[in-house]
Amino acid sequence: MIPAESHYPVLIVGAGPSGLMMAAQLLRHGIQPLIIDSKKGPTDQSRALAVQARSMEIYRQMGLAGQALQEGIQAESVSIQNDEKELIRLSLQNLGVNKTLFPFVHMLEQSKNERLLLGFLTVKCCPVYWNITLTGFSQEEKSVKAVIESDGKRSTITADWIIGADGAHSNVRKQLKIDFKGDAYANKFYLADVEFDQSFADKQVTLKMGNASFIALFPMKGVNRFRVVATLPKAFADREEVSFADIEPDLSKALPADLSIKTCHAFSIYKLHHRMAENFRDKRSFLIGDAAHIHSPAGGQGMNTGLQDAYNLAWKLAGVINNIYKPVILDSYIDERMPVAKKLLATTDKLFNVINSQNVLNRFFRNHIFPKLISYFWKRESFREFGFKTISQIGIDYRSSKINLNLSKAGNVKAGDRLPFIKIFDEKKQQETDLHEWCAKPGFTFIALGKLKENDLFNLARWITQNYPQLNFFYLPFSAKNKNVFDCFEMKADQRKAIIVRPDMYIGYLNDTIHVDLIGHYLEQVAGCIKPQKA
Repeated sequence: MIPAESHYPVLIVGAGPSGLMMAAQLLRHGIQPLIIDSKKGPTDQSRALAVQARSMEIYRQMGLAGQALQEGIQAESVSIQNDEKELIRLSLQNLGVNKTLFPFVHMLEQSKNERLLLGFLTVKCCPVYWNITLTGFSQEEKSVKAVIESDGKRSTITADWIIGADGAHSNVRKQLKIDFKGDAYANKFYLADVEFDQSFADKQVTLKMGNASFIALFPMKGVNRFRVVATLPKAFADREEVSFADIEPDLSKALPADLSIKTCHAFSIYKLHHRMAENFRDKRSFLIGDAAHIHSPAGGQGMNTGLQDAYNLAWKLAGVINNIYKPVILDSYIDERMPVAKKLLATTDKLFNVINSQNVLNRFFRNHIFPKLISYFWKRESFREFGFKTISQIGIDYRSSKINLNLSKAGNVKAGDRLPFIKIFDEKKQQETDLHEWCAKPGFTFIALGKLKENDLFNLARWITQNYPQLNFFYLPFSAKNKNVFDCFEMKADQRKAIIVRPDMYIGYLNDTIHVDLIGHYLEQVAGCIKPQKA
């Protein structure tokens, strides 16, 4: 069905996880987008499975974390094996305790993530228009003109902005003539959602790195359900059509002798690529998710990175459309997200080559050196913490971004860092909460830490109301119950600190003094906020 309206603030092409997240975040910030997809409906098959802690924090901000937890399963351990035996078993429990509300790796397949976000859009009265193809578009000075087609009928619409969230074969990216540099991995892979005939390590991720193949088993919600990702046996590498029955004997050989496959619920074959768009923006067009970057499944990073692309861009774009932020803020999407994608591409590529390569040296490293190295370092809390922060993506920072300003001498937390997850006692409401909950509302949030005289607090609140009424404001004086907050920000009981948290839960401004002129300078000159006109 062709949409009824002819103009929209944002046209989103692609209704996968990143496109749906983009629409959801725009809605949170008051923008009603048009989202289209050439598919006939939501996917029932998906490659992505892991939802990392940072994505869960976003879901929490949207009110979706509870449902995500209920529909998924937590992975408790990783077993790394070769053809003969288990090389090492690593516990995944309690790795990020006190670092996030979600200190675990959560298994929730892409299709369920999509349904979760579709539900959010439905509540906000934002339908997805399926079976609609973008056949072409042109960019003008203040809008984009797009031609869309459904069932042979064409229509022309306009939008202020267009978002390419249409996957690895992005039509938007191709029409923009943006290079998608990279390559494909040599092997073909298959994906199967299987059900075993009996219980098998129901919360364990199993990585079997054999001499001739690689097989990974990921636990899924449901009785004895697992996702299998594996290299396609060489005997079938050149065949155009391969069924699960063809590869089942090879898979069964890799499983424990007493374990049989009861049912295969889904099966597909695909090639893995590692590629990145040369640019994530062209004038009024943006690329997010797989349209911007694709990489190996190592570490369960792909879908999560796409979700965060959308999360990073949406509040900035909505603010520009709503005339809250200057258009220059949109440049920060490139500055912040392209380095993340580039680093991720390099890291996952190296890791995947070590895991999957059949090179003699790599096999020797996997069987004899890698287990000892991991065992040695895994015993160290600092290494486990670093590993969790990397995999969970809570360690990603934007310290070098031009829309952040660090004026604090503190060394642990700086402007550009994700806001630390810290439990606090709300002195005003006399109840426990946390910093993330305080900053859950759309818009920038100003937190004044440290004791202020009553008159100073009144003047500060009045200044905010008169100059930046859209700024969320919280005040936290020192108390024994909140000493952990002051410790985190390296403060003594008699010190003060000004923290401004961006809508995406990153610290934009950090200063060891509370000075309204400096706060105003940051909001207008650095972050690009437009000061409301007084009546």
